[in-house]
Amino acid sequence: MAKQTKVTEPEVTALKPEKAKRATKTKITDGAPKVEKKSKGKPISPQAADVVLNLSAVEPYSRFSDFDISLFRSGKHYKLYEKFGSHVVEYKGVVGTYFAVWAPNAQYISVIGNFNGWNRGSHPLLVRWDSSGIWEGFIPHVGVGETYKYFIKASSGEELEKADPFALRWELPPSTASIVADTYYEWNDQQWMANRYNHNALDKPYSVYEMHVGSWARSPESPDEFLSYTQVADKLVPYLREMGFTHVEFMPIAEHPYYPSWGYQVSGYFAASSRYGTPQQLMELVERLHNAGIGVIMDWVPSHFPGDMHALYRFDGTHLYEHADPRKGYHPDWKSYIFNYGRNEIRAFLISNALFWLDRYHVDGLRVDAVASMLYLDYSRNHGEWEANIYGGNENLEAISFLKEFNEAVYAHFPDTQTIAEESTAFPGVSRPTFAGGLGFGMKWMMGWMHDTLQYFSNDPVYRKYHHGQITFSTIYAFTENFMLPFSHDEVVYGKQSMINKMPGDEWQKFANLRLLYSYMFTHPGTKLLFMGAEFAQGHEWNYQYSLDWHVLEYPNHRGVKETVTALNHLYRSEPALYEKGFDSQGFEWVDGGNAEDSILVYNRKGHTAQNDLVVVLNMTPVTRHGYRIGVPAAGQWKQIFNSDAKEFWGSGTGNYETVSSEDLDWHGKDASISITLPPLAAIVFKRIG
Repeated sequence: MAKQTKVTEPEVTALKPEKAKRATKTKITDGAPKVEKKSKGKPISPQAADVVLNLSAVEPYSRFSDFDISLFRSGKHYKLYEKFGSHVVEYKGVVGTYFAVWAPNAQYISVIGNFNGWNRGSHPLLVRWDSSGIWEGFIPHVGVGETYKYFIKASSGEELEKADPFALRWELPPSTASIVADTYYEWNDQQWMANRYNHNALDKPYSVYEMHVGSWARSPESPDEFLSYTQVADKLVPYLREMGFTHVEFMPIAEHPYYPSWGYQVSGYFAASSRYGTPQQLMELVERLHNAGIGVIMDWVPSHFPGDMHALYRFDGTHLYEHADPRKGYHPDWKSYIFNYGRNEIRAFLISNALFWLDRYHVDGLRVDAVASMLYLDYSRNHGEWEANIYGGNENLEAISFLKEFNEAVYAHFPDTQTIAEESTAFPGVSRPTFAGGLGFGMKWMMGWMHDTLQYFSNDPVYRKYHHGQITFSTIYAFTENFMLPFSHDEVVYGKQSMINKMPGDEWQKFANLRLLYSYMFTHPGTKLLFMGAEFAQGHEWNYQYSLDWHVLEYPNHRGVKETVTALNHLYRSEPALYEKGFDSQGFEWVDGGNAEDSILVYNRKGHTAQNDLVVVLNMTPVTRHGYRIGVPAAGQWKQIFNSDAKEFWGSGTGNYETVSSEDLDWHGKDASISITLPPLAAIVFKRIG
């Protein structure tokens, strides 16, 4: 085993990139670096030459204080990315890289890479004396851009070559080495960051465009090549501004070895995928979105990781990151491995990773994947394949504790961000504060609403009266959580069909149904999420290998859906009644939820000011109805401010284009009412004027 080291004061100085890149990449032949004794044509001083010549191949220096170690071992160090990994620094006038890795069950670790010909014996790291399991050392003349791995000899004698769990950049797959990199960037989004709380608050509009970076768009000239983060920014920023979305959600962009996993099998938790460019290019994309007034959410996957031997799995020859018991440590659905949430160092690793993206990349929110699989010990497991907790239940107490700590850490360090749970069960309090017994998320996906709504809309309108309870049921539980309404990527793959092809009827009815569906979504309580391509009724299912079918926007029916979504985003953002009380039962009132025979829904949306109240009417059949009477909250003049059947949306143009005066005629329990025309398969919204 390499000798133990103790350093009382870190003597390493971090460098900005321009200086870090000046590190000399020296090939090692005899275990010690050969030193060039000239610097830019100037003679090196005798004193400096002595220092350089006297440096070992690996110098015993550390970025860890005793307090860091204490925090790490107790699971409370939330900025481990400042310590672990590879960091280009300068020591005694020499530029090099400090390496630190956690592998408590190793008997020997060295850094291997191009700089030493992948020599396992030339650059051994030094294990700390404090039993923390951390191996570290400073290697002169290794700079930004150098590829490397850790050679690990396990206590069993097994020999492994592992990429760095904290690497900031990885080689382009299928290559698997880590790359010395930095996240230095001169940000220019100060105005957004200073006012971010106004964009992320729960009483503000929150309309999310979910997208997969690799398949959103490709160059027509090179359809098999990915756009870079910068090229995506060129197209995405103006598009989202035009469409009116408040946020964009990127499906996982942390490094992953298998592209068909869509990013959900993460290998490099701290590295932006090199498929699309550099860390700084991703930062530029985030910055440009911010400067266009658009927030950025990132999918985060703390639920499982792949079993690739170059990554986290059996990292030091033991089950270090994953739970050793396969009943807790192996995921049968995804053939992947589950983090050991009961181990302090793993909790610190994951929470540090979450804060890393919020800190270094200015991300505005994290959508946490597969929360349900974390919460339950018997998730996707048969009898005998799981073990009950200490109370005899099926809840994963360690994962629940971790999720609470994660949310507390995020909101403590970045209170103007949001965490969003993809959670499909009835687990209570997902989006309630931890001090009230909840998990502490800001929002939760409303999966029940999504399934019920899509099932209802799949019915031919003539049969919808028999399924009326399916479309009204959501309001019974709509305010038990802070719900986000998702039509996500999961609903348009694997034979589920695209959104437009889920709709029944002929071509006109399909498009009318889809416009009606989106209108229902945007006027229903809760925040909104729509997957890319759905906003213009792409006909094909999503395929991660190809670009979206942008060419269909040449046709008026597809353009009509796009214009509908744009108008709905504008309506949502401009009408306080649709967002001020989006998670409060006082923001919603049924006017008529019981007209199953005609398949018509009427409800009010309310904000802080009664003057802004809206009346929403949904006609779920293709029957046009004239002289249809509805009760309204107050007497006066009512104006139709939205109609999904408008001609510019490829509708029939039926509607109410003159202001409607209320009458003192009791209806729907209201003192005043109006007589209106209901367009076929359409949603209309009224607001009182004057």
